Order: sequence, then C-alpha cells, then structure tokens
Amino acid sequence: MILRRDRAMTAVLIMLDVAFYAGRAGTVSAADIAERSGLVRRGIEPLLQALSRSGLLESIRGPRGGYKLGRPRRDISLVNIIKAVAGEDQADESAVASPMLQRVIEPCWAEYEEILTDKMQQTTLDDLVRRAEKSGLKRPLNEPITFSI
Repeated sequence: MILRRDRAMTAVLIMLDVAFYAGRAGTVSAADIAERSGLVRRGIEPLLQALSRSGLLESIRGPRGGYKLGRPRRDISLVNIIKAVAGEDQADESAVASPMLQRVIEPCWAEYEEILTDKMQQTTLDDLVRRAEKSGLKRPLNEPITFSI
C-alpha cells in the first residue's frame, strides 16, 4: 500500500467515528473513540486537540461531555482534516540533497499529490459516513426507547 498510515489517516478515522457515532446532536468520548479504533487514548489526544483547535471538532466538558462535529459533515472534506493535523507530519526537506530526487522524484510526487488532493477535496465526511452505513456498520440508538402503558 502506497498511502501511509499516519496522523492524517488516524485523524480521518477519529472524525469519521465522531460523525458516525455521535449523530447530529450527541457526543462521543475520547475513551470510546480509542476503544472502537483500537488505539491508545493518550495517542489520540494530540489529534483531538488539533482537530478541536481547527474548529472541525467541538469539545464539550462535563459528565456527558465528549466531542462532536464543529461543522456539518457535508462541509468537512478529507483535505480539511488532513491540513488540521499535518503540521507536525511534514518530511524534513533537507534530509536528502540528491539531484535525482530533486529533479525527478519530487516533481513526480508533487503531480500525484495534486491529483490525490483534488480527489480528497471532493470527498466529504458525509461520503465516508454513507460508506460506513453501506458496509453494514451499525450505530447505537441515540435515544432510549421508552414505553408508556
């Protein structure tokens, strides 16, 4: 697989988890996100903070607190998510000074990155939620069922 599984993919996973399990009005806790994702809570906290600072997530404090989307899911593209967490994920440009790398590989990579970025700009969190639903993933009931006699 060419795509790396790094901060960007983990951030997309976190955002999809919140969109899928919190619904429109609910929240999800960091512990629940970590458990469902198979990640360590301490490991996702910096990402949750970055996503909150960017306005993509809203942090709710208190006993029923957690995280919810900061904007409608149809207005959040994959590029928005990746840019919110990519600051610390950039490669060291001075690491290799090879003319072959600079004149051939880097321009080629830049072309592929532009194509991928365009596609990811068109893909929203709403698209991923629909894919999750089509894949058979089930959401918990948001409202408990009440019976009156």
